[in-house]
Amino acid sequence: MPRLSEVIAALDALWPPASAEDWDAVGTVCGDPDQEVSRVLFAVDPVQEIVDEAVKLDADLLVTHHPLYLRGTTTVAASNFKGRVVHTLIKRDIALHVAHTNADRADPGVSDALAGALDLRVVRPLVPDPTDADGRRGLGRVCELDHPLTVREFAARAAERLPATAQGIRVAGDPEALVRTVAVSGGSGDSLFADVRAAGVDAFLTADLRHHPASEARAHSPLALLDAAHWATEWPWCELAAAQLDEISDRHGWDLRVHVSKTVTDPWNSHSPSPGAPN
Repeated sequence: MPRLSEVIAALDALWPPASAEDWDAVGTVCGDPDQEVSRVLFAVDPVQEIVDEAVKLDADLLVTHHPLYLRGTTTVAASNFKGRVVHTLIKRDIALHVAHTNADRADPGVSDALAGALDLRVVRPLVPDPTDADGRRGLGRVCELDHPLTVREFAARAAERLPATAQGIRVAGDPEALVRTVAVSGGSGDSLFADVRAAGVDAFLTADLRHHPASEARAHSPLALLDAAHWATEWPWCELAAAQLDEISDRHGWDLRVHVSKTVTDPWNSHSPSPGAPN
């Protein structure tokens, strides 16, 4: 079995920590570099529910997309929920490793997985990484559909292909407009509207769209907006990342058992449509 340090080195080669945003907190949160790893669990959120799942699986390593501590802390006391997560992990000898914006920028990365889930052909990054001479890394992806769909049909595809959430897919735009090209960005994407407009795409699928940026984007152009749940747009990366680690394990003869959590950790768990609201 490989040591944790060997597995982390392989993960860091996939998602170099140096490529993360300056404000981000990626890397190993807890874990003994010399401990052996035989079972790994991938998930979006490092919440107690996921940690309990790792315990039940007898996992040695939990890899999440979202950081546990994005800002500094002065305590890991078990009297708060993040402290309880740390205590559970350490007591059960489970390491926690985070790949966040470094996984967003990677090739392949979070938005590649999102495009794959929607059956889209990736053309290029939406916001290219200037350090990548090959032009493959960066934030978001500009994609093409295999054949044109209406906005209504594309939204239905997204609702069907992405994990089910209470929110589903919110849409802004003409439901009958044709979509041939799409920009996608896993996670919160309304900071990318200028790049989306510059890309000249027909639609933009992302998450966490706020009122004012969305309203202004619609005023700028007939761009269709599709707003999915944050968790749902990033969960496909877990399957991609697990497959990447499986391939590395096979190549090195590690015989790792790699799992993807299907636990829905989207915080919204129900939805009551307004009477008479447009469908």
